[in-house]
Amino acid sequence: MSNTTPSITITRLDMQRLERLLDSLEDFGPGAEALQDELDRAEVVGPDEVPAGVVTMNSRVHCREEVSGKDYHLTLVYPQDAGGEGKVSILAPVGSALLGLTVGQQIDWTSPTGKVLKLTLLEVEYQPEAAGDIGV
Repeated sequence: MSNTTPSITITRLDMQRLERLLDSLEDFGPGAEALQDELDRAEVVGPDEVPAGVVTMNSRVHCREEVSGKDYHLTLVYPQDAGGEGKVSILAPVGSALLGLTVGQQIDWTSPTGKVLKLTLLEVEYQPEAAGDIGV
């Protein structure tokens, strides 16, 4: 990945849960490798220290694709919870890229068709830590 990758912040609890998830995988594919790369460069903070505008696990976010102007409302979930409308697995490329982002930051996301999209994080609509739902 390029050196323009934005810095990210994640909570200790998310880090522990995601490391356990990676340890449990039998097939350590590209999604797991991308997630490991994100975890390796993350600043880890306590759940009460994470700013409300940071994407944590189970956060619901509002992003915009810069070229088309299309808006996305996505919820970042663990693989077993993916599949519902707008639910994105942490092991999907856009999932691991969203983790730890702060409102205003941009990521490049390769869509399923292979096209590179530039997503801007406009809002964290729901974050468990900010809502006091830390055990979620």
